[in-house]
Amino acid sequence: MSVTLIAFGIQSMSLMASTDENPLLTPQNTPYGVPAFDKVKVEHYLPAFDKAIAENEAEVVAIANNPEAPTFANTVEALDRAGALLESVAGVFYNVLEADGNDEMNAIAEEISPKLSALSDGIILNDALFQRVKVVYDQREGLGLNDEQMRLLTETFKSFAQNGANLPEDKKARLKEINKELGLLSLQFGNNVVAETNDYQLFVVDETELKGLPESAKAAAKEEAIAAGYPEAWLFTPKRTSFTPVLQYCENRELRKELLMAYTTRGNHDNENDNKDVIVKTMQLRVEKAQLFGYDNPADYILADCMAKDAKTVDAFLQSVWEPSLKAAQKEAAELQKLLDKDLPGEKLQPWDWWYYAEKLRLEKYALNEEELKPYFELSNVRKGAFDLATKLFGLQFEKLEGMPVYNPDVEVFKVTYADGSLVGILYTDYFPRAGKRPGAWMNNICNQFVDAEGVDHRPVIINVGNFNKPTAGNPSLLSMDDVETLFHEFGHALHGLMSKATYKSLAGTNTPRDFVELPSQFMENYCYHPEVLKTYAFHYQTGELIPEELVAKINKAGTFNQGFVQTELLSASILDMDYHKMTTTEIFDVNAFEDESMKKMQMIPEIITRYRSTFYNHIFTTGYAAGYYSYTWAAVLDADAFAAFAETGDIFNPEMAAKFQRLLEQGGTRDAALLYQEFRGKNADPKYLLKRCGF
Repeated sequence: MSVTLIAFGIQSMSLMASTDENPLLTPQNTPYGVPAFDKVKVEHYLPAFDKAIAENEAEVVAIANNPEAPTFANTVEALDRAGALLESVAGVFYNVLEADGNDEMNAIAEEISPKLSALSDGIILNDALFQRVKVVYDQREGLGLNDEQMRLLTETFKSFAQNGANLPEDKKARLKEINKELGLLSLQFGNNVVAETNDYQLFVVDETELKGLPESAKAAAKEEAIAAGYPEAWLFTPKRTSFTPVLQYCENRELRKELLMAYTTRGNHDNENDNKDVIVKTMQLRVEKAQLFGYDNPADYILADCMAKDAKTVDAFLQSVWEPSLKAAQKEAAELQKLLDKDLPGEKLQPWDWWYYAEKLRLEKYALNEEELKPYFELSNVRKGAFDLATKLFGLQFEKLEGMPVYNPDVEVFKVTYADGSLVGILYTDYFPRAGKRPGAWMNNICNQFVDAEGVDHRPVIINVGNFNKPTAGNPSLLSMDDVETLFHEFGHALHGLMSKATYKSLAGTNTPRDFVELPSQFMENYCYHPEVLKTYAFHYQTGELIPEELVAKINKAGTFNQGFVQTELLSASILDMDYHKMTTTEIFDVNAFEDESMKKMQMIPEIITRYRSTFYNHIFTTGYAAGYYSYTWAAVLDADAFAAFAETGDIFNPEMAAKFQRLLEQGGTRDAALLYQEFRGKNADPKYLLKRCGF
């Protein structure tokens, strides 16, 4: 559930293939200018990065050494437009690396990471370039700039200042070393998580051990085992699509425990993929980096450019929602304990029991069995439901494109237009797990939206990636309720990128503060189970029957069920993230002890495990959410308030409100996030709507 951020940087590399034949460097005449994924080979990446980095470096040198007086156009605007080739190459490489990577790709990433870091430092720490930016910034009030130009100038100056341009030379040198090391550590952390996920396999040979597990889950496990060469067994892994059904339905308590522990201990096995030392080194460097800039801790340094501004504000915010969430979770635990007592008198409720007994309680309270819902949540239908929602709200049209270049046969491609036929962008979807794909779900920009110097609006190419159930021999891909929410969530990010109407690429689409960027994605989640939306996609995959009204009623009646667990699991991860990034010392520490102490301080109940334990916490150690995981809850206040703006009109598709929200999406990061929201809503967001939605 995240937006992946790609960092760029410098130095040359030896050519491995002719640039004349490199599809990353030569025009390919592809439909809508999408990358020629079908022609790109591993050997193309290094020479493409070599040329792109050299080109970007030359562009920056030309801007910095321009003999003409600094102006907005020849310095700030020129800098935003530089690096087009590098962004194109990186847009392909990093998307494939994350979604369909392999050892060769990982090796390339490790080779280019320090060089890309060096380019980034070479730009930010180029004093001649910074002085030109500063001259323009100091004259800003008299330049007659429009709002977006002023935003670009302000953000560019801040980027230089916050990334070291004002540091003395000795600190600049140390900063370069820190950035280089952090880039490599981030790659190592992510690779270790993928390796740990792929290395664990649990084969069950006695079908009686799977009592209670739905036939669809058993069929998927059987196909995995057959593919692994063990047709007589059922294969389970730490991938959520594999172990979640076991946690929910399997009567075998030991199997539930085994798989949950396999998932939650990834990167924590004192082997070659252990991430504890990586975390220690990462935090030492982040603390040192923050203190280079005069901050006590990384959180305050990172948050300075977010809506929250500082760690104190985030802590107070998290505490305000933590207390009611924890109380709700404690009540839920007591209810589940009563169910466990009936089966296993004298036993204490454990984390591997929660999902199983919560499913029983949901059935008991609401007669709602999630397996009963899955036949109505066939993947292509759910995706069409998301598309239809965008049509209803924003007038978007979606057309599947055949024969498009893709990096994997699972990928599908759609053209997105407005009703008048004008192009909005191209959307790729890639929904199934594979060995080379990192866990989770995300949205990426393959190509950013921007308007070039000739006034041509370059429309974006966006991708949604997930790890949903693969089709089996007997069934299509059927989604869980959580999967449905995830699909709508990532599609919301995609809309943010697709509908962008910015001039400058660095302000387009999802280039917003992290505690604002989750608003569009989480806003879309409000719709996925609304009766009016379910009518558009929830058709039984075998009969074509629309989901019965009684099932819809059960879904909505159970809307606040288990929310104490959901919020406590989420918020504990946010607090753990903040505890790491409020560190002020560079001393070596014990990662497991640190995490235990964090849980103890927040009074986390032992029946729940935090959503992300430290050693597989990709969000804060690889994907740009350091001191930022709170943003999901921060944005939840915004999205609940935003949906209330529609609901209070009596029409969840209210055209006037939809037009206002569309305007918010189109502006991306061109204006201050708080002002954008106030313009949409007419006031600041009220937290009461989130608490009400959770049933607190």
